[in-house]
Amino acid sequence: MIQEIFLRFLQVFIGFSGGLAVGAGFVAFITVLGIIPRLVQLSKSEAFTKAYGGSVIFGLLIGTYFSFASITLNQTIITLLFWGLLHGIFNGMLAAALTEVLNVFPILTRRIGMDKFVLIFMMALLLGKVFGSLFQWIVFVR
Repeated sequence: MIQEIFLRFLQVFIGFSGGLAVGAGFVAFITVLGIIPRLVQLSKSEAFTKAYGGSVIFGLLIGTYFSFASITLNQTIITLLFWGLLHGIFNGMLAAALTEVLNVFPILTRRIGMDKFVLIFMMALLLGKVFGSLFQWIVFVR
């Protein structure tokens, strides 16, 4: 009996510790990339800085809850398209911020001698990502 309680406590402790580590890593990653300050700067909405941070925290909490809860939401296609658009915007901004921080594209284009073709290179990457995602959703997801 005591051994089962100890094992349960150990499982909860390890799960909580793992969640804290992943959450802290995610927050550090978002902070280093500077996504929220960059959004505030681009949109010229300094008055809503706290709202941006609160939205991220609220979204993470809701996303975590829906990941663990056995709730099924029957949405319309329009709702799913809007939800997918929001996810795509977030993932695209995360990828763009990461590449901006690491200066990936300027270094890559300089090394392969494509300095004059950066726009074509970026469009090829963008279209490749879009068509690859569409192919995956059309062929493999049912």
